[in-house]
Amino acid sequence: MPPIKMRGVQRPNHTGKTIIRLLSYMKSFKILLPFLFVCILLSAGAEVLGTYLLKPAVNDYILPLMGKQNPDLRGFAFLIFKLLLIYLTGSLSVFVANRILLKISTSTLFKIRCELFERQSALSLRYYDSHTHGVLMSLYTNDTDTLRDMFSQSIPQLLTGVFQVGGIFVMMLCLSLPLTLIMVLTVSLIMLLSAKIGKLSAKAFRAQQDSISRVNGYIEELIEGQNVVKVFSREGQSQKHFDCLNDALCRAGTQASTYANILGPIMNNLSHFQYALISIFGAVFVIKGCMDLGTIASFLQSTREFSRPLGQLSQQFNSILNALAGAERIFAAIDEEPDPETGDVSLVNACEVKVAAEGTEEVRLVQSFASTGTWAWLCSELNRLKQLRGEVVFKDVDFSYDGRKKVLDGICLHALPGQKIALVGSTGSGKTTIANLLTRFYDLEEGCGVITYDGIPLKDIKKPDLRRSIAVVLQDTHLFTGTVRENIRYGKLEASNVQVEEAARLANADSFIKHLPQGFDTVIKGDGSNLSHGQRQLIAIARAAVANPPVLILDEATSSIDTRTEALIEKGMDRLMKGRTVFVIAHRLSTVRNADCILVLEKGCVIEQGTHEQLMEEKGRYYQLYTGAFELN
Repeated sequence: MPPIKMRGVQRPNHTGKTIIRLLSYMKSFKILLPFLFVCILLSAGAEVLGTYLLKPAVNDYILPLMGKQNPDLRGFAFLIFKLLLIYLTGSLSVFVANRILLKISTSTLFKIRCELFERQSALSLRYYDSHTHGVLMSLYTNDTDTLRDMFSQSIPQLLTGVFQVGGIFVMMLCLSLPLTLIMVLTVSLIMLLSAKIGKLSAKAFRAQQDSISRVNGYIEELIEGQNVVKVFSREGQSQKHFDCLNDALCRAGTQASTYANILGPIMNNLSHFQYALISIFGAVFVIKGCMDLGTIASFLQSTREFSRPLGQLSQQFNSILNALAGAERIFAAIDEEPDPETGDVSLVNACEVKVAAEGTEEVRLVQSFASTGTWAWLCSELNRLKQLRGEVVFKDVDFSYDGRKKVLDGICLHALPGQKIALVGSTGSGKTTIANLLTRFYDLEEGCGVITYDGIPLKDIKKPDLRRSIAVVLQDTHLFTGTVRENIRYGKLEASNVQVEEAARLANADSFIKHLPQGFDTVIKGDGSNLSHGQRQLIAIARAAVANPPVLILDEATSSIDTRTEALIEKGMDRLMKGRTVFVIAHRLSTVRNADCILVLEKGCVIEQGTHEQLMEEKGRYYQLYTGAFELN
């Protein structure tokens, strides 16, 4: 009997609902499911029937033919031929069942992954802020892997095992009731002992998994921070800490392996003891004439066939529980509700046409179905156009991420089209939150003020259309695996090569791109690890430039750039900002001197606002920040 492994089994909270939902993905395969069950029944039946035919083989052919000079083997040969057909049918049934399960499992997992990715793409940043990347990635890796194993291995083995155990048990009852009782008693003792050792093994393996996660986490952290380790010469301390974690893993692994290694031999020896005990009683029954040799031979083979799937059933049952727990987590992620779409105002191409009205000509804005470079807001209910200009107004805006602590308190600002608004203040003062609200990464609660864009309440504008009109350049630039051209074109997928190269020139990025091995076709890997931070930032500016939005948000885009690179980036940004409404979030106050309005934030409130000259004359917080009398921290 194989060992029963219980390596930290996770159990679903709602097993029935999870199973029903998994079955709902298989509706398109309802024609294949009957064939699957027929194949499993045939494979299990072939195993049982093949074992039972040992009895007539021994009683009707082997024993009667022993000692004969010219035995007639035709009947025996025909029996062997029947066995061959039975086992071939069983093997073919297993093959067909596996192919059907492969089709069902891969298609089902494909649907689940697509639905999961589609739903998560629609979720707001609030969801991603509350879930770590590791947890989200495990949905696509560990949890879907356990589902794949359940479909391809656990379920077929479980179903086959159930049919085999049931069929063999019925056959054993027909062969010999006393030997069946002995077998049931011994199997019960073996299962009790296996369960006791299995609990100890499960606890040990959970401890081992915890140790592995700590070791892996420490290694990953250390590799990412290797420059810090070397700067402070902490190699020795790091080694000592790693040795402690590794030693704990060694102890946990030793204990877990000990239980796993003793379980197998104990189970095997007990199964041998069971086999020997049944053989002894069977021999006694044969000697007393209560049983024939064919029956005992078939029963002993049945004992082997009974023990093997019985051990597998427990193991596969645990695997199925793990898979259902993973499916439950996946479905919980799929069921996450995205923020409701409240807007009905969309962004459309527009053009000006002259219309004759009452003897005069007037210029009207009409929708165009071709790219014109002019954009307008379209209200579906009123069917009217309003030109996109880039005027942004915050009026008495309050905001809290958790509903308890205010991050913004009574924020008021008015950005006219083409103005440059600078947001300065210490970390946590609410600068980035203003940008998050403007892009509708988060929405205002009722009664917490209003934000308008070209006079339209922000909540009335569809999120995708709103974000098409805004470009954001972040401090931490993210580049995707692909060419430089593809990364720039990410800002506008329909942009031509000429537009991409023009955007690079506008962002002052073309000079370094031309010196790359393949120029614009150079492949970027590892989030741009083969580029400097400044080069990645220039590509991000070019990506914003190709989108050509009327509103631009620069979130500390030059905070970690050297002076020479900062000058290049500022030239690119100055070109990009021309004629656009710009919100600049900056720690370096030298970059906001030419802003039309500077807002100084502190604890979510605007404590000062005005131009650079006005704020310097007031000699308040901005003056202290600019002269270094007060540091941003």
